Amino acid sequence: MAKTADITLPTVSSSQNDVKTVSSFDENDTRENNTFPMTKFQILRNVCIVSFGFLLLFTSFGSLSNLQSSLNREDGLGTGGLAIIYGALVVSCMFLPSFVISKLGCKWTVAFSMLCYIGYMAANFYAVWGLIAPAAVILGLGAAPLWSAKCTYLTQTGVWYSKMTGTTEDDIVNRFFGFFFMVFQTSQIWGNLISSLVFGEDNGNSTVGNSSEALASCGVYYCPTSDANNTNFDKPDLDKIYTVCGIYIACGCLAFIIIAVFLDKITLDKEAESKNEPKQKLDFRMFIATFKHLWKSDYQKLMIVITIYSGVEQAFITGDFTRSYVSCALGISNVGYVMICYGVTDAICSFTFGRMVQYVGHIPFFILAFLLHGGLQITLLLWEPDPTKEYLFYIFAAIWGMGDAVIQTQLNAFYGTLFPGESEAAFANYRLWESVGFIITFAYSDFICTDAKLYVCITVLTVGIILYGATEVLYRKNSVNPM
Repeated sequence: MAKTADITLPTVSSSQNDVKTVSSFDENDTRENNTFPMTKFQILRNVCIVSFGFLLLFTSFGSLSNLQSSLNREDGLGTGGLAIIYGALVVSCMFLPSFVISKLGCKWTVAFSMLCYIGYMAANFYAVWGLIAPAAVILGLGAAPLWSAKCTYLTQTGVWYSKMTGTTEDDIVNRFFGFFFMVFQTSQIWGNLISSLVFGEDNGNSTVGNSSEALASCGVYYCPTSDANNTNFDKPDLDKIYTVCGIYIACGCLAFIIIAVFLDKITLDKEAESKNEPKQKLDFRMFIATFKHLWKSDYQKLMIVITIYSGVEQAFITGDFTRSYVSCALGISNVGYVMICYGVTDAICSFTFGRMVQYVGHIPFFILAFLLHGGLQITLLLWEPDPTKEYLFYIFAAIWGMGDAVIQTQLNAFYGTLFPGESEAAFANYRLWESVGFIITFAYSDFICTDAKLYVCITVLTVGIILYGATEVLYRKNSVNPM
């Protein structure tokens, strides 16, 4: 989605549950009979194919998401479409992944789910509600099976590879996911670079000639109705929009072709063991388990607000910072460059912070996130964007990326610590409440001014951190005096 970690990381954790399922693989029988489904080379080749297929797909979709609030401002079309995507994603997470994978297998689930993304990109050629809304629903429904199938594929091949090499499953699976995300995170660079290079040729998107009155309505003073006199919001020429959409669709189609032609099909060990059992049917078990977990767990109730904030802050940087600050003051051609800075910083810090937590624990990182995001949000309330100080836009984007890296890595890790035996239901709640944050933020984006949005961010962050602290206290108390 706008940022894939909000989907990917919970799904990865769900797939870790699959590690336990597929680890029943009979190592002795397999080694004696030499019946591994793939060679080591084939497994590594398939990991590369999956990784580069996702890189191409999200090079397109990630950048297009960043542009929605600026490119499709009419009638709330851009942010409204993103809200619909996350609404459909919630439904999809509850019902579809296991069912679709059991019917199509991992390979074809990934391939056909990619077509859902391509359809949404194509709808941007003629962006009207009649096309964007259904395309957004289809994309949201396809997103959860896409990520679940990818995680299952990497997990299963990682189990096979670990048995071939005599390495632990956790080690190999983590390596495979580490390589995947290393490749995947660079999509922020290539997609945003494409949009900036294409739109940068449009001389109409220049701050030259904007009145001081128009620029004074940027930043915290920006309201959805205040951009009439700002030439930075002039829509790029249609031929440039078509060029960008065409490049993105080509990347998406290439991703589909790579997966469909070159990715090998696999049969999951758990499917091979139960091949005589009836195929899985669509049911409500995940839906029931999600809300049963919420009802029973005090930890989960306390973590709701900070999880919602994870969606709120990602939606703000994607939908509001790009429009109220970057597009308004610098022009749409600079959105991609600023978001490259955000994405690179986020990726580097995610990698670094994820490895540092074992040495310092979660609490210092959550405090760091509060200071970074809280301090920056107060700064954005006081700062008047100045096109002559362009470097500040990049600095602020980088700081937001650092804070997001903390939120994403530490929330996922802390959920894993709190709910070691209930990972599937717990991470379903994670996806649910994070998506609620996305939905709410994108839904009100075109109805309230930026100052109000920042106050919402500050309030949700503050309450979320306080309740997170209460969760830590309760968890440590129960650890010392288990019930």
